[in-house]
Amino acid sequence: MADSGGLIVVGVDGSPHARRALDWALSEARLRHGRCLLIHAYEFGVVGPAPFGAPELEHIKAVEETLAQEVAFARASGLPVGSKVVGGGASKALVDASHHADLLVVGSRGRGGLKGALLGSVSTACVHHAACPVVVVPPPDRVDAAGHG
Repeated sequence: MADSGGLIVVGVDGSPHARRALDWALSEARLRHGRCLLIHAYEFGVVGPAPFGAPELEHIKAVEETLAQEVAFARASGLPVGSKVVGGGASKALVDASHHADLLVVGSRGRGGLKGALLGSVSTACVHHAACPVVVVPPPDRVDAAGHG
């Protein structure tokens, strides 16, 4: 399949908001005859020069498993799909990827206790710093009957 519609980058983290963004990105890729790149970023928090150990490895394994589930879901669409796990903050990973994309798609919120309280800090950063157009997919409770957010 030709990727004449270009590349759509979508941030995924296993949250319902990210799944809605992925659904939207897949629909858009189908319309554009394009392809999707799923990006899942992770970070361990601020720690000193501690050795890389079992907790970090378990976290990376969980991230990889989540991404594998999202990729399987996306590939069921029949569209070309790639994936990438990126160490570091989600905002930076997605903004960096936007330099090679035609469109960046994110959910309005993702996972994270205290980070979740920042209400969309990743989507806000993407809107302000991405090198391509950005779509922020709202949660279902912010969408009217006609499907507008």
